Amino acid sequence: MRIKRLGLTLPDVASALGNYEPYCIVGNTLMTSGQFPYLNGELQYQGQLGREFSLEQGYQACRLAALNAIAQLKQACGDLSQIKQIYRLEGVLNVGENCFDHPKALDGSSDLMLEVFGERGRHTRMIWTNPVMPLNSLCLVYLFAELKSDILCK
Repeated sequence: MRIKRLGLTLPDVASALGNYEPYCIVGNTLMTSGQFPYLNGELQYQGQLGREFSLEQGYQACRLAALNAIAQLKQACGDLSQIKQIYRLEGVLNVGENCFDHPKALDGSSDLMLEVFGERGRHTRMIWTNPVMPLNSLCLVYLFAELKSDILCK
């Protein structure tokens, strides 16, 4: 498995913050709810990019949020080999008013998709900015993935 070869460990999947599902499967599309940069159940980055956090820290926060999103995919399917393609990655970043390089921070998520899934990780992307985020998180990431048609997810 690429996760282990990369020296990564998937975090435990965080509980939902409200009345919604952590993921949804429609046909062979799996969509995750937004995933925060949690590590060991603790939110790691609280504050704004360009104020409390540098671009490099934003990159690491987005990478960690994406690792949480991958953990959510694994919970949904039981095995990441069941993912045919990550086709959409969306990120919401808590950005200070004079920070304009935030797409480079979201590259932390995009780069991780390519590392973990190879060509199956190539995706389209949308970035949103928000000056106020739930839990004052620096970012959240959500994924859209095509599943192999012959699998039954949990």
